[in-house]
Amino acid sequence: MMHLKPQKTIRCGLVGAGAMGRAIAYQISVTPGMEIAWVADQDEAALLATTAILPGLRTGSSVADLLEEYPLDVFVEATNSIGPAASYCLSAIDAGCHIVLMNAEVDLALGPLLAHEARKKNLVVTSDAGDQHGVLASMITEAGQMGFEIIQAGNIKGFLDRYATPDSLALEAEKRRLSPSQCCAYTDGTKLHIEMAVLANALGYLPPPGGMTGPRAATVQEALQLFDFSQYGDTPRIDYLLGAEPGGGVYLVVRPLRSLPPEQAFYLNYYKLGPGPEYLLYRPYHLCHLETPKAILAATAGTPILTTHSRTCDVHAFAKRDLPAGTPLRHAIGSADLYGMVEPLQSERIPIVLLENETFLKQPITKDQPLTRKHLDLPECLLTQLWQKQVSLLSEIQ
Repeated sequence: MMHLKPQKTIRCGLVGAGAMGRAIAYQISVTPGMEIAWVADQDEAALLATTAILPGLRTGSSVADLLEEYPLDVFVEATNSIGPAASYCLSAIDAGCHIVLMNAEVDLALGPLLAHEARKKNLVVTSDAGDQHGVLASMITEAGQMGFEIIQAGNIKGFLDRYATPDSLALEAEKRRLSPSQCCAYTDGTKLHIEMAVLANALGYLPPPGGMTGPRAATVQEALQLFDFSQYGDTPRIDYLLGAEPGGGVYLVVRPLRSLPPEQAFYLNYYKLGPGPEYLLYRPYHLCHLETPKAILAATAGTPILTTHSRTCDVHAFAKRDLPAGTPLRHAIGSADLYGMVEPLQSERIPIVLLENETFLKQPITKDQPLTRKHLDLPECLLTQLWQKQVSLLSEIQ
């Protein structure tokens, strides 16, 4: 059990001073045994907003310069980028920092590569503890300690519109203090699929055959009736419920590792877990930045919340509408053109996380069709270079 307050103050730096980054910086500053050494962002207005919350905080635009001048114990990545985020993390690893990823996109795209580079220096890369996949990872550890095996790890999504666009969500985004593209990525389900794919890759899980189903439910308890667990085989699966209460929560469907004696079965029923054979464990909330210090502590203790070393699935890009040849694609996540869905690895399909830099469709694509390598050439950039390095690394390991 980790103590709430570490024996020495943990010095943390953070890149990404958007709304979530500012919240993380504040939370670190009020957590016993931690200090926020600096915050980096290329947006001067974002840095000014951060210092309005934390007067006197050291800020700058260059992660490399800040790392050199002000050493850290833990580096928190909280941008909405992928290629640049990976570059920041690699610089922090070179500087001897553990990494906490409040950035599921770079976690999905390049988590194994970052973990490999960190291991060379006896450092840890971990997903954040407060995003849904981090909360599920902690629950899975606890379930194992109670003698359960995992049948399904599930998310709860309040609303889904696969064809949402940033323009259609501009007012909603403003109310939620999100950019329109962020709001769109949440609404069209891409963010959900990315987070669940991170969990699956780290733990060797898969979506069910045919992909996550996301049935509509009134309450989370309906998860025990809405899925056909007999089709899962021996591999735990990821999925989600749509519209279930408690909104914003996560859940596990579990089964005892061995047959229960009558007395144990009595107590599980007495504890309101039901008669079995499957049982539901759920948490009615996830607290995002409030739980980031938990991931920081886990990193410094060498017990990461969730780390990806291999890959079982990816989030592939699908067309939101008919797109003609020549259509430019850039920043695909949360765009008006594409949504992402998690599937087992398929080498011909395009991971949506690789469509950060501009490229153009070589062939037209129809609505709901998966984007494949016949449709486009991935651009030569840092992101695709790191991706190819990771592909080579994983092929050597396997």
